[in-house]
Amino acid sequence: MPTHINKLSRSIRIALTSAATVVTTFGVNAQDQSQGADTDAPVEKIAIVGTRAAPRSVGDSAVPLDIVGGDDFARQGATDIDKMMMSAVPSFTVNEQPINDASTLVRPANLRGLASDQTLILVNGKRKNRSAVITFLGGSLSDGAQGPDISTIPAIALRQIEVLRDGAAAQYGSDAIAGVINFSLKNDSDGGQFEARYGSYYEGDGDMMQYSGNVGLPLTDDGFANLSFEYREADPTSRSIQRPDAAAIADAGNEFVANPAQVWGNPEIKYDYKMLLNTGLDLGNDKEAYMWTSWSEREVEGGFYYRHPHTRGGVYSNDGGETLLVGDLTPNDGIDCPVVPITANVLTSAAYQQVANDPNCWAFNEMFPGGFTPSFGGVVFDASIVMGTKGELSNGIMYDVSASFARSEVEFSISNTVNPSLGPDTPNSFSPGQYNQTEKGLNLDLSYPMEVDGWDEPINIAGGLEWRRESFEIQPGNPASYEVGLLAYDPATGESQGFGIGSNGFPGFKPEDAGTWSRGNVAAYVDVEAYLSDNFMVGVAARYEDYTDFGSTFNGKLAARWQLNDDWALRGAASTGFRAPSVGQSNVRNVTTAFVGGRLQDQATLPPTHPISLQKGGKQLEPEESVNLSFGLVGEFDNGLYMTIDYFNIKVTDRISQTSSLTLTPADIEALLALGQRDATSFTSIRYFTNDFDTRTQGIDLVMNYSMDMFGGDTKLSLAANYTDTEVLNVGPDGTVGNIGANKVMMLEDNLPDTRFSVTADHTNGDWRFLARINYFGDYFEDHVDDGTPDARIYPGAETTLDVEMAYNFTDNLSVVVGAQNALDNTPDDNPLADWVGSAYPTTAPMGINGGFYYIRGIYNF
Repeated sequence: MPTHINKLSRSIRIALTSAATVVTTFGVNAQDQSQGADTDAPVEKIAIVGTRAAPRSVGDSAVPLDIVGGDDFARQGATDIDKMMMSAVPSFTVNEQPINDASTLVRPANLRGLASDQTLILVNGKRKNRSAVITFLGGSLSDGAQGPDISTIPAIALRQIEVLRDGAAAQYGSDAIAGVINFSLKNDSDGGQFEARYGSYYEGDGDMMQYSGNVGLPLTDDGFANLSFEYREADPTSRSIQRPDAAAIADAGNEFVANPAQVWGNPEIKYDYKMLLNTGLDLGNDKEAYMWTSWSEREVEGGFYYRHPHTRGGVYSNDGGETLLVGDLTPNDGIDCPVVPITANVLTSAAYQQVANDPNCWAFNEMFPGGFTPSFGGVVFDASIVMGTKGELSNGIMYDVSASFARSEVEFSISNTVNPSLGPDTPNSFSPGQYNQTEKGLNLDLSYPMEVDGWDEPINIAGGLEWRRESFEIQPGNPASYEVGLLAYDPATGESQGFGIGSNGFPGFKPEDAGTWSRGNVAAYVDVEAYLSDNFMVGVAARYEDYTDFGSTFNGKLAARWQLNDDWALRGAASTGFRAPSVGQSNVRNVTTAFVGGRLQDQATLPPTHPISLQKGGKQLEPEESVNLSFGLVGEFDNGLYMTIDYFNIKVTDRISQTSSLTLTPADIEALLALGQRDATSFTSIRYFTNDFDTRTQGIDLVMNYSMDMFGGDTKLSLAANYTDTEVLNVGPDGTVGNIGANKVMMLEDNLPDTRFSVTADHTNGDWRFLARINYFGDYFEDHVDDGTPDARIYPGAETTLDVEMAYNFTDNLSVVVGAQNALDNTPDDNPLADWVGSAYPTTAPMGINGGFYYIRGIYNF
């Protein structure tokens, strides 16, 4: 496994540990920064997304807009931004990803029931780079998605989060089909906060430690430099039962079988550190310069599927467990190795003992007599920098000019496994290679409030230009991770003995698979907003983009808001949108182990233009296209009640996803061998990316907030509720569409609950604060372990969880918080297919599978 941590990484890790020591020495304070000197200060409800005019309040927006303040984020036990947002944004969902390939490293998050790369992510209003990780196994909905990794942002760096729940491709470009999420960074020039946090699951595992800090410093007399850091470690969890197949051979006397043989749970986070610097400088004359830069690195390790010592193809047996797979290490000496029938415990059979005692013969039971379970993980690195200047010219035109550069890397690792073709010479740990994503951008944004005679409000006219270049790179693994050994290919005879090739579970990228692929695009947009009367606002936007690989696209948007009376407003929007296929999706190569028809098999993902993909119906990817309609009501009342209810309808055509498993015929394998794919004999099926189906997603979002005096203190009540229904269009009588199988169709439609809501009560009384939150998750469907067969279909029921938190301010600067997520330790329905692979609960349960989690936090404000 990779141990690469460069000198800068080591230095920063030491600095973070030192800072944590300082926090522990001087005391910790669980109070939010917003609870410091002014505990009654309202969270700022002004957003920059959704409009090119002056920043607009939430209630005045023509489209659904949520603002989540920094204090809302602090008041829960979750430690990563993905899970923190679930309680605040009604249609935001993120699933746990146990044993899900690269999804374990970067978990896909979903807005309004769409894939993770169909939501545009901004930081301080600028596009965030996508991750190098492609989620090959993302619970079907996000299969093959390559979205940004928002967990690289330290939560303590956030001033607020603005969530635009509406199509916005005409304003911001590709990916904004489901909406836009803007992470707005703190810009204080003084003060700060340090926090220490510890938590653990009720089961006694998953212990987590996190240290974070934020410091505001002056940058000359006219600027600020706001620095944030975060360091975290977390132990793995296990919600497994012993697999029946493993238990059977253990009962037969094989004492080498681990219990449980396979672990379902959170991966181990060996380290996770993040740094972010946000700076600004007033240049005078209504002009300013700005820059923000971030840097993060983490190492994660999780589990894979158990390799049974009697049946695992390519390693132990190639006939389903009838006879042992025995390799002849001297195939040209004229002496054959014996045939070994597999008994209840093959280790005790005389034929196996003959193989084990013969140096010319080899079976992997000699190395892993109880089978083995690979450990998969990697080091994920992400860094970016954005700098620019903005202001107002003498003629009243507002400008913003910026440049950005970002790079994401994922260095994969796999251990406790073998390259079967190398026989006894195989190592047990491998570095299979690396994906890199590099992005560059230039932006020019202009706006001008044009006064018109007879109009009370100016017409805001905005326009701009954008240039971006995106590159995806595959770096090869170490030779042992892809090498074709003697047991798979005999140079003298050209024959194979049937052993698999490459590091089992995740074969390394070969030099011929390595390379760098790039594309560029340019865009121009125009955006006009005008108040046709005091109560009626209309906005129109149009955007043209041209890509070097697939051509151009044009999109438009119309939005309006009508203030009906003092309390109610009506709003609505109609837009077209698109998502360009990523360079990675068009060119990635990968081999992973997946369940298909109840059995493990090595499955290759090939570019859609690869000869075998073309033979199976592949073709060059085109952009997804969408039509987004929404309308809703906004209510703001004198008694403090605020509510919004919005309907949305999103049709996406030519959606990009991976095909279901496509079986390779002997002729296909021969064709791959002829093309130089010498490991083709290890593949039983392939997948590729394709524009293969259309969907319609519609639903309702309901948001309510109310504040009142209660029990001598202040109480804030909030409700965030969502109903979402997705339909895959043009499904055939057999439940399939194109290359998408019936189970995948069902996962796309029903893997996320149709209904989800959270109700929060937050009460402050003097130095005390109490919070309670009820979370409801509706029923859902799961294709267990993505098997793809009717036997794998399970239908878990709805679940409700309770989060609680209590805080006490010892001083104006020092507080402590204790709390629990899922305080009643609720778990999903028992998995009816637990005896398949040993998962006690459905693995894609939206509430998680780990049960209750308690925590204590301390924060020191200064």
